[in-house]
Amino acid sequence: MSLSPQFLDELRSRITLSAVIGRTERVIKAGREFKACCPFHHEKTPSFTINDEKGFYHCFGCGAHGDVIRWMTDQRGLSFMDAVKQLAEEAGMEVPAPDPRQAERAVKQKSLHDVMAAAQGFFVDQLASDEGARARAYLASRGFGTAVCREFGFGYAPEGRQALKGALGAFPEPMLIEGGLRIVVDDKEPYDRFRGRLMLPIQDARGRVIAFGGRILDKTKTDAPKYLNSPDTPLFDKGRTLYNHHRASAASRRTGRLIVVEGYMDVIALAAAGFEEAVAPLGTALTETQIEMVWRMVDMPVLCFDGDAAGQRAAMRAITRALPLLRPGHSLRIVTMPEGQDPDDLIKARGPAAMEEVLAGAQSLLDTLWRVERDAAPTGSPEEKAGLKARLMAHVETIADPDIKALYRRDLLERFSDFAFPRREQAPWQPRQQAPRGPQNRRFGRDLPPPLPHEETAARLRRPANPFRAATIEAVLTGLARCPQDIARHAPALARLAREDARCDVLLDALDEGAPLESGQMATILARKGWTLGADAPRHGMHFAFLSGSGEAASAELADVIAVLAEKPEVERALEEWKYRDISTDAEWLEQQRLLTRLRDLEKRELDLKARLGQMAAADGIIAQEAAGFPTEAANSKMAE
Repeated sequence: MSLSPQFLDELRSRITLSAVIGRTERVIKAGREFKACCPFHHEKTPSFTINDEKGFYHCFGCGAHGDVIRWMTDQRGLSFMDAVKQLAEEAGMEVPAPDPRQAERAVKQKSLHDVMAAAQGFFVDQLASDEGARARAYLASRGFGTAVCREFGFGYAPEGRQALKGALGAFPEPMLIEGGLRIVVDDKEPYDRFRGRLMLPIQDARGRVIAFGGRILDKTKTDAPKYLNSPDTPLFDKGRTLYNHHRASAASRRTGRLIVVEGYMDVIALAAAGFEEAVAPLGTALTETQIEMVWRMVDMPVLCFDGDAAGQRAAMRAITRALPLLRPGHSLRIVTMPEGQDPDDLIKARGPAAMEEVLAGAQSLLDTLWRVERDAAPTGSPEEKAGLKARLMAHVETIADPDIKALYRRDLLERFSDFAFPRREQAPWQPRQQAPRGPQNRRFGRDLPPPLPHEETAARLRRPANPFRAATIEAVLTGLARCPQDIARHAPALARLAREDARCDVLLDALDEGAPLESGQMATILARKGWTLGADAPRHGMHFAFLSGSGEAASAELADVIAVLAEKPEVERALEEWKYRDISTDAEWLEQQRLLTRLRDLEKRELDLKARLGQMAAADGIIAQEAAGFPTEAANSKMAE
């Protein structure tokens, strides 16, 4: 949207810059100007000046400079248009609408904001009523005082199915439904979405209420989720919203730090302990959009995850989503909480100093990637070590920035080399008789230059997902939809397959939300994200037990199919890299041979899967050891003689 210079000049002239800055900073009159300690860097003597006549601020310490719009974007973390809209509202000006349709949307959103503000007022009033006594008792048990409850806008939704409608009678029913406050099912009477819950407002970057989150208070209600958020609406998109964004944005500029935790109750516990620079995603793993949002606040946000298996999965998924977005100077730091504790537990047990200690020990994204992948699976055998290397290199390939990609590759390969080939004590050096050089003395061909990649092999590795893989992944998704209890078991493999089919990510998101997964729900969960299962799955000729039955046999077959889909590309990548290495030890040669054996085994299992799909012609896809360009055991023995 383009705004005229005349409009922006008029907006600046109507706003007093010192008054806007004075809302968050302590300003002191100094002649015709104002002074303050610069909020963009730490200082004890004020060097930050504000000139209302000229309409700009300037710091002589760090060079920060700008007008009132720049202040709102740099210090408050708003986008340009959000800053203009908020300032225009304060100045009593209307932001020009570019066309009638956008103007209509703006009016509609404004009316929905009115609905959400009215609902927030209702929930706050209910918390103070007799019916809100249980919610107040819960807040007291969490140690949240009156000031914290008022700051974060806690409220209470009463049990009645029509309570909110009665309180918001001034607004039409369709507007309450569109705002996510009421639910309509078929031809039945609509009812309130939030009932008997402790309520929290979810606000946008400008501090306006756009959605709600509710925590159940009755522990006997096991058929309802513990936490319930508003659905996506014209105001609210959970993948593009961070809880506490509007408060943490300003706080992060004072501290130079941003903490990303798993839930909004963690944010409030941290704020109550003095950590105001905390945000949280809303029921999903951190999305690409949210990563960009936190990078607009600080260059190196700290992601804080629980120490359990779910927390580690969330950390790994955040890493895989961040890797393609990495750019110079921007990354993530990762903190893993002590086992069985979240930030609130740690602060209650050991105080804010313990939380500071944990945050000070944050690991880099690179260190966390290495640690999680190294510990994700056994690494006792050469095949398992090669699998670790293949997983690491697969992550590296997703990095878009060429410099960062090269640095990650080098660092991870060095770590892998130190891990897989630890230094051994060697006997003292003894001179040996020089033997005549000749082909027979070139053991394992190490005097020869590395062979060029086989043309057919290189082409095969470059090919995108083929129809066989697409059909088999479709079958796997159908099987998991029938048996969703197996999703957690195969979460690491599904995270790798998500690069080929985004529906795997949707299943993992559903797993991370913590609600029990039922087979009848999976199609609905996929549909909410705009996905469906293939209409022809299971198709004719796919005789997999997990497509029609259940039990141990079906689960075992499903695990076998997923292993072929997820592991075979990694083994192929590992072997492709071996072809460029100068094999200098027996251990390296044996590892290569065992990788080849593993590849043959996976290809045989893949061939069996193709046979079930009626694709026996794919048998020629098995690559023999000689055709792959690797020296055979017999050939190496002959060369060593």
